[in-house]
Amino acid sequence: MSEGSSSRKVYFNWPDKIFDTVNIILMLGLVCITLYPFINMFALSFNDANDSIRGGVYFWPRMWTLDNYNYIFNEASIYFATFISAARTILGTVVSVFFTAMLAYTISRQEYVLRKFVTVAFIFTMYFSGGLIPGYLLIKELGMINSFWVYIIPGIISVFNMIVIRSFIEGLPEGIMESARMDGAGDFTTFFRIVLPLTVPALATVSLFVAVGQWNSWFDVFLYNSSHIELSTLQYELMKILQTSNTAANSTTAGDAFASAQSGGVSVTPTSIRATMTIIASLPIIMVYPFLQKYFVKGMTVGGVKG
Repeated sequence: MSEGSSSRKVYFNWPDKIFDTVNIILMLGLVCITLYPFINMFALSFNDANDSIRGGVYFWPRMWTLDNYNYIFNEASIYFATFISAARTILGTVVSVFFTAMLAYTISRQEYVLRKFVTVAFIFTMYFSGGLIPGYLLIKELGMINSFWVYIIPGIISVFNMIVIRSFIEGLPEGIMESARMDGAGDFTTFFRIVLPLTVPALATVSLFVAVGQWNSWFDVFLYNSSHIELSTLQYELMKILQTSNTAANSTTAGDAFASAQSGGVSVTPTSIRATMTIIASLPIIMVYPFLQKYFVKGMTVGGVKG
C-alpha cells in the first residue's frame, strides 16, 4: 500500500516552477509596457485638454470630453481623406498581394531557368535604391504626379513579401502540382486553383504588412499630391492638423493650450491632438488584426523556417 502510494507520488520540480513563475511575470510586464502607451493615448484623447496640462492622466480620463475629436472631425477634408486612405489600402493591398504572389510562384518553380538571376536582381533592390530625387523624376516621367495611382503602382511589388510567399510555396507538397500538370492544368490554373488556396496563411501575413503600410503612409502624398486636396489621405491631413496645432500653441502666451475658431472655440493642445490622432489612425488596423492573427503567426513561422 505504501509502496503503491509512493510510486504515485508526483515529483515537484522546483526549478521548472520558478522558471515558469519568472517567465509569466516577465511576460506580464512586457504586456503592460507594450499596452501602456496606447492606453495613455486613449485617456488623453478623451480627457479635457486644459486638465491634461496638469498631468496625472495615465490610464483613465479624469475629465471626459469629446472636444479633441470634434476639433479633428470639424475639418471637412478629413472625411474625403479617410475615403482615399481606405481606397488606397484596400486596392493597394489586393493588387500588391496578387502580383507579388504571382512573382513568388514563378520564382519558386525549379524549371524556371532564370529564377536565380531574377531573385538576385530583386534582392539587390533591398540593399540599394536609386534615391529620392531619381525616384521622383521616374514617377514624373511615368505621369503619375497628381494621380491616385502613385499610391498603388510604385509599391506593387515588395521583395520581402515576395520572399515570404515564395518560401511558403516551396514548402507545399510538390506532388500536388505535379498531379495538376498531369491532369493538363497550366501554370495559371495551377496558380489560381491550387497555389492561392494553399497559401492563405502567407497571403494573410503579407496582406497585413501591405495594409498597415498603405494606411500609415503620408510621405508619398507630401511628395506627389500635396497640391491636390482631393487626393489627400487621412494620415497626411492629421499630420497637417498637428502642425497647425503646434504653430498655434507656440504663438500663444501660455504655450500649452489654444482655441480653434474652426471648431467653435474648443480648447485643445498639441498633446491632446496628437493622442487623438494616434487613436484615429490606429483603430482600423487594430480592428482588422484579430481576424488575421492566426494566419499571421502561421505564415511568419513557415516563412521563417523555410527562408
